[in-house]
Amino acid sequence: MLVRVYPFVFPGPRTPADFQHHAAYLASKGVVAICVDYRNGHDEGFTPIQAICDVKSAVRWVREHAADIGVDPEKIVVCGSSAGGYISVSAIMFEHMNNDGDHLSTNHMPNALVIFGAGMDAVDIMTRRYPELLEQAREMSPYHNVKHCLPPTLWMIGTADDLLEQNRDFVARMAAAGNDIAWVAYDGMEHGFFLHGRHENRPLEATKMKIEEFLKSIALIHA
Repeated sequence: MLVRVYPFVFPGPRTPADFQHHAAYLASKGVVAICVDYRNGHDEGFTPIQAICDVKSAVRWVREHAADIGVDPEKIVVCGSSAGGYISVSAIMFEHMNNDGDHLSTNHMPNALVIFGAGMDAVDIMTRRYPELLEQAREMSPYHNVKHCLPPTLWMIGTADDLLEQNRDFVARMAAAGNDIAWVAYDGMEHGFFLHGRHENRPLEATKMKIEEFLKSIALIHA
């Protein structure tokens, strides 16, 4: 008998281990939690386009191997923070970016999305980090391409995060475009506030509960 559970894909902000505590908690609730590594600034010749493509590849891999790993291919959740949040949103918004060898017939869209504070303005990102991509920046910038495209989304951020106002504006405009986004702001919390070891792990515990609550609200896990 094949038991269907729900795959939760975490592109980590620095290392896949950053989300191991959220992953372990969700696994205890019957979720298959997969911490994904993707190409990043430590890799020679890296560009953010590669990372965006890697998120799509991860979702496609889970769908293509759903029977092998015992998951429901129509209940895939992607969670990303910081750079991982940017590439997770971009992987949904921008159809034209794909890794060579991917089966493009396999749907790369997750069924739900969880984001922790993340830069959505690729013009700003490319100006600061990847000036060689500046001419392409607007076309790979979620902030500049607002449209109805996201699955049900939980968006969490600290009020002391430098990205707060950018994220608030982006989420408001995306919601106005018809996207279903639950916005949760944590008072006084900085970028990465949810990571293990910060604030005596209180935000870590709070965000684990909030993710579980969100997944129950959209019937991806049982109440």
